[in-house]
Amino acid sequence: MQLAELLATQFVLPSIPRVVALLLSELDQAEPDLRRVNQLISTDMALTARLLQWSNSSFFKMAGKINSVSEALAILGLAQVRAMAAEAATTASLRAVPGIDLLQFWTYSLNVAKLSRSLAGVVRQNQQAAFTCGLIHAVGELAMHMAMTPQALNLDGAVGPLDLRRARLERRQLGYCYAQVGAGLAGQWHLPESIVDALAHQYAPFDNDVFEPLAGVIHLATWRARAKEAKLSEQALADTFPGSVGEVLGLDIDMVLQQDPIDWSAQGTGRGRA
Repeated sequence: MQLAELLATQFVLPSIPRVVALLLSELDQAEPDLRRVNQLISTDMALTARLLQWSNSSFFKMAGKINSVSEALAILGLAQVRAMAAEAATTASLRAVPGIDLLQFWTYSLNVAKLSRSLAGVVRQNQQAAFTCGLIHAVGELAMHMAMTPQALNLDGAVGPLDLRRARLERRQLGYCYAQVGAGLAGQWHLPESIVDALAHQYAPFDNDVFEPLAGVIHLATWRARAKEAKLSEQALADTFPGSVGEVLGLDIDMVLQQDPIDWSAQGTGRGRA
C-alpha cells in the first residue's frame, strides 16, 4: 500500500478501556476535576489525538496552535469532552489491532512521552509539545496494522513493532515507515507544524541538512523505551545508543538514561540494534 493510500484510509484509534471509564466517571461528577480530566486524557494516545484534532480544527480558529491536552481543555467545553469520551467508549478494546499488544503499546507510548518531556526540559525545547509528540509518535504503527494488516503482520514476523530496527525495515520494504504515517496523520489533524515536523523526522532527525531538535528528543526517548522493551544489556545499550543525535543535542548516554531512572541491572542481554 502506498503512503497516500494509507493516509486516505478511515480508521478509529482504540482507547484504553479503563482510562475511558475513569474519564466518563469523572465527567459525570457535579464538578469534574479538570486536573484529573487532563491527567486521564494525557495517558491515552487516542483520546489525546482526538482532543487535539478537535481543538486545532478551523471551528475554533486555532489550527496549528494547540500543542497539548491542557491547552485543548482551555478552549473546549466539558460537554464536547464528554461526547468524545462517550464515542471512545464504543471503540475501546484490548483486541482492536491485529499484531499489536495494546497494553504493551500504550505503556511504551506513555513511557516515551514522559522521557520526551524530561529530555526536552534539558535541551530547552517545548515540554508540552514533546510529551504530546512522544505519546503519539508511533500512531503510524497502529494505522499501518489497522489499514494494511497482512503486510504489517508479515513485517512482524521478521522484526516486532517495537523493535529498534522496525523503522529501517519498514523503509526498506515499503519505502516509508511509521514516522511518515504519523506525520501525515498529524498534518491531517492540523496539529502544530513543530509536532508534524518532529514526527516526520524522528527516524533521522539530523540527516540531509535537517535540524529538528524536537525530532532528536523523540528519537532518543524512543531509543531508550525500545531498549527497555528489548531488555538490552549495558553493552547493548552502549552499542545501540544513537550517539550522533545525542552529540548534536549535547546529550550523552548517561544523561539520557538518568532522565527517568530505570533499573537496567534487572534487564537481560537481548539485542535489538538500530
